[in-house]
This record gives sequence, C-alpha cells and structure tokens, in this order.
Amino acid sequence: MQANETSLAQQAVPLAEAIAQQQQQLQAWRAQLDTRFPQVDGVFESCMAEASRVLTPDGMDAYLQYARFLGKMGRGVEPLLMFLAEWPAVARTLGEDALPAISAAIHTLWKSPNGKAINPFLQSLPAVARRLPSREPFQRYLSLSLDFMERTTGSIHGHHKTFASPGLPLFFEQAPNLLGKLSIGGLGRWVEYGIRNHNHHPERQREYFSLQSADARAVLQRERRGTLLADHTRVLDLYLQALWTEEALLVPFTVNTDTQMPAATPEGEAPTGMPSQVQPYFDDLGMRLPDVYDDRAGVRGIDRYRAALAHMVGHRRWSQPQVADNWSPFQRLAVETFEDARIDLLLMREYPGMKRTLLALHPKPVQGACNDQTHSCLRHRLAMISRAILDPGHGYTDVHLLDFVGRFHQLLARSDNGQSHTKDVAGLALSCVARIRRQSDQQPLVYFADTEVDYRDDNRHLWIYIEEGDEESSFDEARSSEATPEVDGLPPRPYPEWDHHSQTYRPDWVSLYERLHPSGNPADIDRILTRHAALAKQLKRMLDLLKPQDKVRIRFQEEGSELDLDVAIRSLIDFKSGAAPDPRINMSHRTDGRDIAVLLLLDLSQSLNDPVAGAQGEGGTSVLDLSREAVTLLAWAIEQLGDGFAIAGFHSNTRHDVRYQHIKGFSERFNDDVKGRLAGMEAAFSTRMGAALRHAGHYLGARQADKKLLLILTDGQPSDIDVHDERQLIEDSRQAVRELDQDGIYTHCISLDPKSDAYVSDIFGPRFTVIDHVQRLPERLPKLFMALTR
Repeated sequence: MQANETSLAQQAVPLAEAIAQQQQQLQAWRAQLDTRFPQVDGVFESCMAEASRVLTPDGMDAYLQYARFLGKMGRGVEPLLMFLAEWPAVARTLGEDALPAISAAIHTLWKSPNGKAINPFLQSLPAVARRLPSREPFQRYLSLSLDFMERTTGSIHGHHKTFASPGLPLFFEQAPNLLGKLSIGGLGRWVEYGIRNHNHHPERQREYFSLQSADARAVLQRERRGTLLADHTRVLDLYLQALWTEEALLVPFTVNTDTQMPAATPEGEAPTGMPSQVQPYFDDLGMRLPDVYDDRAGVRGIDRYRAALAHMVGHRRWSQPQVADNWSPFQRLAVETFEDARIDLLLMREYPGMKRTLLALHPKPVQGACNDQTHSCLRHRLAMISRAILDPGHGYTDVHLLDFVGRFHQLLARSDNGQSHTKDVAGLALSCVARIRRQSDQQPLVYFADTEVDYRDDNRHLWIYIEEGDEESSFDEARSSEATPEVDGLPPRPYPEWDHHSQTYRPDWVSLYERLHPSGNPADIDRILTRHAALAKQLKRMLDLLKPQDKVRIRFQEEGSELDLDVAIRSLIDFKSGAAPDPRINMSHRTDGRDIAVLLLLDLSQSLNDPVAGAQGEGGTSVLDLSREAVTLLAWAIEQLGDGFAIAGFHSNTRHDVRYQHIKGFSERFNDDVKGRLAGMEAAFSTRMGAALRHAGHYLGARQADKKLLLILTDGQPSDIDVHDERQLIEDSRQAVRELDQDGIYTHCISLDPKSDAYVSDIFGPRFTVIDHVQRLPERLPKLFMALTR
C-alpha cells in the first residue's frame, strides 16, 4: 500500500508541474496581449488553446502582437475579439505568412475613413479563406477590396479622403456568399459593374453591394457561370479515392477568363503568343486546378475536373521523369505530346466510359489549316497526331502522321504489359519531330488554334534538369522543435447567423464555446425528488402505460422461431379428421420498443434569476429554482422510460461569447455527476438562441433514432446586448428551426413568458406551449414530454 501511494505521488508531481507551466504560459500570453477589455477574459483561454495547437511559437508571437495592436487601435473590443477567435482558422487554411498581407490591408482601412469596415472584413475572413485557400486568389481578393475602397471613398476638395465608402462594409459582409457563387474573376467583374454605375449614388451603392437591388442580382446571375472547384472538392476527393485509390490536396488557381484568346481572327488566321489559359499541374503540395470550369463541348464542368484529375493521376502512375538538358524545346514538346497521348489511351483502357469525355474535350485540328508561310505549325501537326492516336476515326491522310500513329500503337502492343514506358515513347517522339519538323517552324508566330488540350497538365513533373541540381537548392531551416505548452479547452465553434434584411447568412458570425457545467451539491436534487414524491408517484403510473413491452408475439407464421402450440394442435385435429390443416403453426417475436432521442435545451439567461410572482412567501423562489425542479422530475421520468436523453444550457454575452454548457450527455445515467451539474445551474447574460439551436441540432443529428426531439425551455424572446434590431435574433432562430426541420429534428418550445404569443409562433409555428403559471412548471413539463412522445 505504501509503495502504491509513493508511486501515485511521484506521478502527481509532473502533472502538477505541467498545469503550473500552462498557467504560467497563459499569464505570459495575457501580459503580451496587454489589454484591459474585460470581454477578453471570458474567451482568452479557449482562443489560446486553439492558437497553440495551430501556430508555431513565432506564429504565436506575431498573433499576440497584432492582436495587441488591434486592441489599442481605437476601434473598441470587436476587432480584437474577432481576430483572437478567427485567426487560427485562417492560418490553418492560408498559412501563418498570410498575416503581413492581411495586416497591411487592415492598416490601409484604419488610416482611411473606412475604419468601420475593419469589423466586417475580419468577420468574413475565415469564410473567404476557405473559398480561396491558396495565396494567389486570396491576394487578388485583398487587392480587389483595396481598389474598391480607393475608388469609392469620397473627398470634399479632391485631395484628402473624408467620406467612407458606402458599399465597402456591405461588400465584406457579402463576400463569402458571393465567392460561393462566383470565381474571383467573376467577383471582380461584379464589383466593377457596381463601382462604375453607382459610384456617385451612395444609397444605390449600398443597395447594390448588399444584394438588394435588381441589377446586383442580375449581374450576379450573369457572372455566375461554370462549376466552382470550391463547391465540389469533397466530391472530387471521393472520386480520386474510389476510382484511382489516390489522395491529394486540391488547390484552386485563378483563371482570367477576360484574356482568353479567340480561336482565329476574322481572316481565318490563328492567334499568336502564349496559350490562353494556365494549365493544371501537380507537385508535392497537391493538384492545382482552375477555380472554375465552364461546360464545354457537351461536357459538364464537374466532368472536366474529373478528366483533369484522371490525367494527372495517370502521370503519377505511369510516367517516369526524363533528363531534359540535352533536348530542344521542340523535342520536349513532342515528347510531352506523345506521353500525354499514351496516358489518355491507358485511361480509356482502364475506364472505357472516359473515351467520350476525353474525345469531346480534345480538339480536332483541321488538316492544312495552318499556313507554313506565316506561322510555326509544329504544335498543329503534333495536336493532329495526338488526336489520331486516341480517335480511330480521325480522317487524317498525312503519310507521316499515319506512319507514327501506327508505330505508336505497335510500341504499346510489343511491351510486356501493354503500357510501354516513358523512355520508349520519348524515343519515338524524337524520331517523329526529326521527320515532321520544317524550316518554317522557326517562325515567331505560333499557331495555337485547336492545339490546346486544357484537361492535360503542364508536364513539369516529366523533366529533370541536371544543371539546376539539388546541390544548388536552398532549403528552409527546420522549425524549432520546442513545443508550445498546450492549454486545455475546446476551440470556439463558428456558426452562421441569418440576416433577414438581405435574406442571406452571415458566415461564421457567432463564436460558440462549450464546456461541462460546473457542479453543485447532488443532495439538492435528491431533496427535490423527495419533496415531489407524490407527483413522482403519479408520474410513475403514467410511465407504466408508456413503457414498451419487450416482446410482442406474431402468430400464424409458416416459418418462425418456435412452435405455436394452440395452432399446431388445431392443425393436427384437422389432419386427423381429413380436413386440410393450417400450415401456419409457428410464431415469431419482435421488439416493441421506443426509439427516441431527446435533448432538453435550457435558456440560462439572467432573467431566470427573477423571483416568481406571488412566491415571496416561499422564500423568494426564482424561475431558475422552478426550472431546476421541473428538469429534475423530467430527467427522472425519462430515466424510467430508458429513452436517450441529454440536457444542455446556454446563454450569450454578444456574438463573440455564446456559452453552451453540457449538463447530461446521451450516454450518461441520471447519477450523482449529472445531479451535481443540475444543482449547480446558474443564470446570466442574454439569449442568443439561434446558435444554441444549431449546436444542439449538431448533437441530435448524430444520434441513431426513429424520432429526434429538441425541447427548448425559455422565459423570453431571443436577444443580446450587441443586437438593436429586435427582429434580428427572432428571424435567425426561426431560420435555425427550419434547418432542424430539414434534418428531421422535431422542435418544441416551452415558454414561461405570458407575453410570448407575440413572437414564439414566429419562431416555432404551432409547436409551442405557454405555461402562464410558472409554479406549475414541475408538474407540466414531464406530462408535456409524455404527450409529445406518446
């Protein structure tokens, strides 16, 4: 025994040291932040917990230093709270080195009359980063925003900007919604239209950039073309895994559709210069694809993405890098063309259904369309060879083309596995370019019409350059292995909020923090059960009627689990008497049980501390005390039934600090731990209901049950100290209830507010009950539950 105690004591020492180290680190971070805003205290530990998991030590220093600047910027606590909560998620998406560009944009806003736009800019930042997860399109977004600010900020005398941009804050609020429908190029054109047409009309500018005007929606619809990669990343990930057993990070890059070249000039001549679009490519960091694909040649945008991914997977599976130093650009072009054709042919063998898509996307150059006297036509001739390799019905008659197409197929047929090798294909390509190359191919004007196969990547993976070897490369030093002490706690969970004016969501508007509710004395709950013993006995009789029977017999079965003796004897008598016996002499059983999951969500706002009217003689009983008694009896009743049941409470202190507190989990019994949390219930702050409803739906949605019921016990309408429009949170709660309905979750509100008829039906429709006499809550709540789940 003494040895065990010594061992436990030795184990406790490192644990205590770790806790002390965490507290010291928190204090050091708090000192580095150097702010006196009291609102920071409630969220600081959770924010540091998330940041320490995501950021490096240097990143933590930069994070806190910039947060300190925001706190002393003179714009109040809002920018500081938003940056503390949102930056770890942004850094996870874009990387820590995105902070200088973002801070530069904020400084530009701060030094202009547009300081009020900083808050919506910071608020929308995580959602924008998710839509633009690579650096180049995100930088274009920042440049677009600052150009918008510069062009719409007004001045009196034309020298110094004095009037804030009317539309900039609204643009930042709508940016996630817009990027969900437009590419970054389309967003730029939409903004350009608004600035050009409404720059000198502040009210019209506000209507346009809040999407309330007809022309804003019309231009949005006009620019909303193509298939956005951001909307289909999950589907394409599954495509890679299911068909090709490959995994890769899909990274979008911006396609400038305004600069695409036409197929030919009016005189029939092809354009010169570079290809019209950047091609897909892959490297060690992932597969890079255009951020949007239009439907083309009868092929949907999503199928164009599938074709591009399949081609890159084919290169990863079947291509081998070649040394490029001794080959000319023409020779490398020929090798790439032949190797691309080999990969496409192998893809069509693997999945014959891809042939239609690849041939539809592969251009079919017209023989003789390129004029050797004015243009370099080598690309044109190689594109014809590529088409002829894939399409037996190509219709070309050029002798050299037919010769090398035949030799290509013979090369694959002679190989052991029918796939050949990149080195062998490269040898055939070099022979081809030596045969078909002409003196006119040195012309500076290159013929590009019908030569670009846009689903093929740029083949950078195909080449090794000895002259730029590894010995000349420079590598970043490994980051310090010194780990930042972790702080316990769950990171904030962002939730959207519905804006009923614009009929759109404000993405990541609310930060919700969850934790276990602090415990009190479990004996208090036992005393409540003893005091209401008579009511418990009455409930017990009602519960017995609701309890399901474990087994129900199903008789008259030809096949079953056991013999039905009564029917078997009757059949035997019929048989002995010469009548046809009944063959259904077996019976089986089925379970007749309730399959219900219930979550009781308690409004723990400050108003629950108010005394019950007429209860002064009872020692100043508060609404919270009666709610505790009612929930105790309900929990006891559901425990008797055996239904899946959870209890949680919520309150809010602005959108930055919505607290969701777990009192009982679905897997917990109604034991002393749960009773302790129930006894310790405390009420404070405000009622931001929408985020709490969505979070409760998150847990209920994960349950496997035939019926899912969310009960909300509240004593007033949704409200918060940072919301001045009283309809805002009512409309958001109604939208949250609609979302839960779509997920198959039934909601019912129990309101203790006698005046709730003015708003509760707007949120819950007919699914609510108003308890006018709060003293009857302990009696009414369990009976209401039984009526709802009967």
